[in-house]
Amino acid sequence: MKHPDDDNELFNRLEAEMGTDSKGDVVDLDKARSARTESADGTPDASPDSAPDGSADSAAGESDDSGPALVDRPAPTRSGPGLIDRIRDSKRLDIIPVWMKSGAEFKDAMGWLAGHVWHTIAFHAVRVPFLYVPKLIWRSPRGLVNALGRIGRWAVDAEGEPLRQAEARRENSELYLKLSRQRDRRVRLRMLLTILGGLFALVAGLFLVFGAELMTQLIAAAVTVLTLGWLGAPADAPLATRAVIKTEVQKLTSDVVVKAMASIGIGQIASAVAKGQDGIRFVAPITREGPGWRADIDLPLGVTVADVADRRARLASGLRRPLGCVWPDADPNEHEGRLILWVGDRDLSKTGTVKWALANVRKYDIFKRVPFGIDPRGRAQSVPMIQHNILVGSLPGQGKTASVRVLACGAALDPSVELWLHENKGTGDLDSLECVSHRFVSGIDDDSIRYAADSLKLLREEVMRRAAAIKKLPRDLCPDKRVTRPIADKRSLKLWPLVGVFDECQNLFAHPKYGKQAGDDAEFIIKLGRALGVILVLATQRPDKDSLPTGISGNVSIRFALKVAGQVENDMILGTSAYKNGVRATSFRPEIDAGNGYLAGATALPVVVRTAYLDDPATNAIAQRALALRKAEGTLSGHALGEDTDSTSGPSYDLLADVAAVVPPSEKRVWNERIAARLAELRPEVYGGWKGENVTSALKPHGIKTTGVAGTTDDGERTTRRGIVRDDLTKTIAERDENRGAA
Repeated sequence: MKHPDDDNELFNRLEAEMGTDSKGDVVDLDKARSARTESADGTPDASPDSAPDGSADSAAGESDDSGPALVDRPAPTRSGPGLIDRIRDSKRLDIIPVWMKSGAEFKDAMGWLAGHVWHTIAFHAVRVPFLYVPKLIWRSPRGLVNALGRIGRWAVDAEGEPLRQAEARRENSELYLKLSRQRDRRVRLRMLLTILGGLFALVAGLFLVFGAELMTQLIAAAVTVLTLGWLGAPADAPLATRAVIKTEVQKLTSDVVVKAMASIGIGQIASAVAKGQDGIRFVAPITREGPGWRADIDLPLGVTVADVADRRARLASGLRRPLGCVWPDADPNEHEGRLILWVGDRDLSKTGTVKWALANVRKYDIFKRVPFGIDPRGRAQSVPMIQHNILVGSLPGQGKTASVRVLACGAALDPSVELWLHENKGTGDLDSLECVSHRFVSGIDDDSIRYAADSLKLLREEVMRRAAAIKKLPRDLCPDKRVTRPIADKRSLKLWPLVGVFDECQNLFAHPKYGKQAGDDAEFIIKLGRALGVILVLATQRPDKDSLPTGISGNVSIRFALKVAGQVENDMILGTSAYKNGVRATSFRPEIDAGNGYLAGATALPVVVRTAYLDDPATNAIAQRALALRKAEGTLSGHALGEDTDSTSGPSYDLLADVAAVVPPSEKRVWNERIAARLAELRPEVYGGWKGENVTSALKPHGIKTTGVAGTTDDGERTTRRGIVRDDLTKTIAERDENRGAA
């Protein structure tokens, strides 16, 4: 009979084996480490489990399993790319400096060097006959006395007298006698040489006075007087003054940078420096770059460039440099903790007026980047205008209009560009360019504001026309469906670049009557017009939601912010979170930093730029060159030709009148798709390719809303589609005509 415990025999046996097997024990790591430490020290383990096992298996050489088995390597293994990959991805420094590879920068450098040398030569050449020679003549008597005195002291060995007197006071007779005998030998020889030299000088003088020619006498006298004058110069009054006074700037060293970084209030850096460490790591030697020093730094883990930029004023204090000399930037090719610290020799605001690169250029292509100014390192910065819209903002008097003038002049130098200029401040800052403008207004009154609003309405219609024209172009001619240089040069297509400038646009967008519609039109143009060659340049000194609609500020691609009042204004111009990321136009100083601003969208990262400056004469000269170009190529139009731009600017057709012409009074309601087909028959060069949605978008700015209209298709099917009510059309036309008559 089977015993009940037989069923559990196998389980009991396994449990017993596990109970005696040390491998099944739960190991206390702390105790195991202590045991290994004591064993290494030679102290016997007192635990019973540590008794030697006398079994044959143990004697056979089994390993001791009393401690846990190590599975990790004692040292971390290297991970990441291999040696070849690291070499391949390494950054190679330029063999030839950038300024030597750039023709413009090399020319500027050589021009500066030539100017420096010429200035030095001219400075001293003017002073030689009127200052330096009279000084030498005046000092020659003193030089004669000094020369005779030096000869006399040398002849009698006066320089050794203090040493002989010192030995006499010490009563060191032996050494004193040696020095005296040495002095006697020197004096005998020197007196002989002095007498011979005096006799030679006397003979030479008599010969020059009585035997030499007049020219030789004059040359000898001049050399003698000038030499004596040189010897008679006081030690604290040199003959010549410096032609150029160099600015003494402390060299940027790693010690200086480490101390400065530790003082700006970042805990990780300060604590590391307090422990005798650097806290930061220099990834490259500190080198000269332009008119300043560059340091490439890896910040501690968790610290970003924005954290340093937020403390720029403290950093400038730690470096003992003016605020306008210290510019911490990020490296777009590296991680967020890579800091490029550039410290200039002088304040950016003291670099003087920046000369515009196109000031003397006869013609320019707007499809290239337009020169705009320089950054703190002296590098030229430019702005792309094609396929972009530009927003400029600042407090009054900080250089906003001057920045707009540079962009407008760059566009004017391309004779294919059609300029629409609107200066709604009324001070005439853009009057010089009136002679080349298709539409132009300068004023702050209601008529000027209405004119600017009408321009935006016309631009919106122009965008719609261009969209239809681009759509009809063959794909091989326009594969990307955007305006290019070859397309712009085909005047028959009427797709040349069109630049609309609206200075002080807050007066337009905040206007109680025209502002809302103008904002909607501008937003529409910004969203759709960039690929169609329509460019808006907007400038404002009051960047808030009422004066600058968020639909505009949120869609412009290039932004330039000079000094602004606060964080809200900063982010309205430069984009959301710009202030948080350390891009702060609030840091610029009023008036002192006029012309300095943050440029975003034109480069990979926002960069500080000092804009070029064009005064009225320079702007007028550029405008006259632009006028001559347009006359030569026949591209003058609108206001520049004296035409009535209120009636002739923009498309030469009347959309509302055309719609009224294709919708008879008998049709109270009509589908937009049928209006599009009829318009294409009426003006195929304008409305060709239009569909129902084009009609909807084109009528929206005029206040004509679409609605569901019931009707019958050509196949006799009854359905409802988007359309308009003819009474709304006639009412809009009547109101428009009434407003024009009142104006």
